[in-house]
Amino acid sequence: MPKALHIGKLALRSRVLVAPMSGVTDLPFRRILSRYGAGAVVSEMVAGEGMAKGDPVGLARAAGAEDITPMAVQLVGRDPYWMGRGAVKLEEAGAKLIDINFGCPARKVVTGMSGSALMREPALAKRIVAAVVAAVDVPVTVKMRLGWDDDSLNAPDIARDAVEVGAQAVTVHGRTRCQFYEGAADWDAVKATRDAVDVPLFVNGDVADGASARSAMEASGADGVMVGRSLIGKPWALHPIMAEVDGTALPAAPTASEKTQTALDHYAEILAFYPERKAVRIARKHLLGYCDSAGLSDDDPTRRTLARSTDPDEVRELLATLFSPRRAAA
Repeated sequence: MPKALHIGKLALRSRVLVAPMSGVTDLPFRRILSRYGAGAVVSEMVAGEGMAKGDPVGLARAAGAEDITPMAVQLVGRDPYWMGRGAVKLEEAGAKLIDINFGCPARKVVTGMSGSALMREPALAKRIVAAVVAAVDVPVTVKMRLGWDDDSLNAPDIARDAVEVGAQAVTVHGRTRCQFYEGAADWDAVKATRDAVDVPLFVNGDVADGASARSAMEASGADGVMVGRSLIGKPWALHPIMAEVDGTALPAAPTASEKTQTALDHYAEILAFYPERKAVRIARKHLLGYCDSAGLSDDDPTRRTLARSTDPDEVRELLATLFSPRRAAA
């Protein structure tokens, strides 16, 4: 069994982390994912300046310190001062780990010269990390891509600079910004970052099960993995990944009734967290994920209803039978 891994003073219970996903890893989903014991479940990104100024959207995205351990939040922005001030607010709100976003490829983030755009400004990226590290006592990590494009694979340099000014772990997604999510993640290319830094390294991209997690770690030399969109509608997929990476016993596969209860609990969390009209809309991506897990085709009547329903009672009724063995055999 691999020895326990620490990020600074934070002892991880697993070498498997859940990636920050905008519009996905909100508090309801993080509560569900936290049941499975991942090393950390990182929040969707929070704007540094907005957090510093008390923006209610940022505060909501950073919520969860009361019942999520460890509380990990991702911070995004390009101004070192505001990133530092935002980090202070996150620490005050209970964050035990702050991750800096140098990897988001979304156009609206890149247009604001944040996220993966900062890989084109390494000096500024280094100042941002230094400002956040100086502002807080909790561990600071960075998440990035291989580079902006194939001609600028500078993740090792960005990582080296970040560690030099105090970053205590690095995650690299095995694609460039210009790839977005196309093609296959190049885990081998992450090896150059492993050679550049001696802090814990996590590999991200196309990790969906135990076999892919093991392959990603072997190719990259990483200490652990960060898992993302493969968990939508299937949070229990964490268990086989963790068993492979951590060298622990694989729990029994969830029963149909356990999957059903997880889906129902997740839906209840969404309804409790958001106003109802917003909740039914936000829930749909997750409901469709559970449909995928249940093997429903695109033209299945249940799937179509869940994709458009605005009636929570109707949704709950359908979720209650989604994983039914009788339904699967029909």
